[in-house]
Amino acid sequence: MNKEEKPDRKILIKKFFDEYGFVESDIRSFNNFIEKELNRIIEENKVIEPMIIPQNIDDFKIRLDKIEVDKPVIVEADGSKRDLYPIEARIRKTSYSAPVFMEVSAHINGIQRESFKVQVGNLPIMLKSNNCHLHGLSRKELIEKGEDPYDPGGYFIINGSEKILVDIEDLASNNFLVTEASTGPSKYIGKLFSEKGSFKIPHTIEMMKDGIIYLSFTRVKRIPYVIIAKALGLTKEEEIMRFSSSKEVSDKVPMNLLEFANVKTQEDALDFVAKKVGITQPREVRIERIKEIIDKYLLPHIGVSKDDRVFKAYNICKMVNKYINTVEGRIRTGDKDHYMNKRLKLSSELLSDLFRVNLKVLIGDMLYNFQRIVKRGKFPSIRVIIRDKLLTSRIYSSMATGTWVGGRKGISQRIQRLNFLEVLSHLQRVVSPLSTTQENFEARELHGTTLGRLCPIETPEGTNIGLRKNLALMSVLSEDSDESEVMKQLARLGVELVKSPQKGA
Repeated sequence: MNKEEKPDRKILIKKFFDEYGFVESDIRSFNNFIEKELNRIIEENKVIEPMIIPQNIDDFKIRLDKIEVDKPVIVEADGSKRDLYPIEARIRKTSYSAPVFMEVSAHINGIQRESFKVQVGNLPIMLKSNNCHLHGLSRKELIEKGEDPYDPGGYFIINGSEKILVDIEDLASNNFLVTEASTGPSKYIGKLFSEKGSFKIPHTIEMMKDGIIYLSFTRVKRIPYVIIAKALGLTKEEEIMRFSSSKEVSDKVPMNLLEFANVKTQEDALDFVAKKVGITQPREVRIERIKEIIDKYLLPHIGVSKDDRVFKAYNICKMVNKYINTVEGRIRTGDKDHYMNKRLKLSSELLSDLFRVNLKVLIGDMLYNFQRIVKRGKFPSIRVIIRDKLLTSRIYSSMATGTWVGGRKGISQRIQRLNFLEVLSHLQRVVSPLSTTQENFEARELHGTTLGRLCPIETPEGTNIGLRKNLALMSVLSEDSDESEVMKQLARLGVELVKSPQKGA
């Protein structure tokens, strides 16, 4: 390399770090959590209906609306409030957190009677994020506030301790992958994790030795895929054939259609599934119950209403098509270790999981308090049934101990400040959820797709080797794209939307 080229390279690298920084992806992720994800979680739990209401009222609902997060403040013993900066939180052994406000309203017989904004808790704030007092400060201003101007931020302060949320590496959800099965009656197995909100439902496609293809999800085990397609409204066998077969004709689909040709209507298919699941009530009740299970737990990422059923059928046929092509050797099996099939869970996803579960605990507590007061013959104001300390204490507890929802441990870790390089290393840590006690040789090995994304050198020796990794210095993580924008681009490229036959398409 010529000597003249080196200064240009230095300028480019310096410019990159001036613009992105080491933890820019995590900070952007936290900003996305505050600005978008919180309101999405509220949307999932928008209406609360108590089981016990006053006798003179026919209908009572509590409605949750817009949620807002302020900047960190501290409340002194005399009740006064003022801005809290990170250096004071460290010295006073307190948490660097901001109050969370939510609009709550009460609706009696369809008429709004009570509406107000109330504090529902405190949320820890990531340093250098948009809600942090340090955001946008110059080098001189940072020094005046008692901060190291070279400190990258991207961590939290809980009870005076600096805590980081490590990035979790996991298989991509809503992505169908066919691999060779190590055990079981089927040589190949197709898996998909359908994720929407608090749901993450595993779906499995298998083919037995007789050539019949089965679908399993939650408590619905090994139901023929043709029956599921018919139960979803795709009753015409020629349509099932068309969506399940590619250009290369396979005898697998006609064999499956012939096996269950006697099941002709949607009701018969639903009843078949209900009996297999073990629902022993009368036929009408059986069918209604299995409809609820299918709407809620079968491919929830596509939708959870009855209008989405036929689209679920199309997707199941499409997955079967990919499965058959893999079995017959036309396409290769999926690679779990390919980074195209993985996703990194940053602070936005981790905090969304935590907030979603604890919001449901808060809602359960509100319902309990409301119904307890109603039983005494009183009609309480919504304001008195909300305990703001409940949400705060549960979030603080998870972030202080590192024990997360779902029983995961070590998500939140204390930063070791032995030297600056170790801090940067810790801020860029990526952890696999696989067990350290099992071999998992392939998962621990270097994969070609990690080049430029993960550091090929920095991993510990011993049981954690290859499972605890670090991002490459100049790696930048992309965020989820808005589905509506993707649909617009696809339409512009000439892709036509498959419409429901019920809507006359």
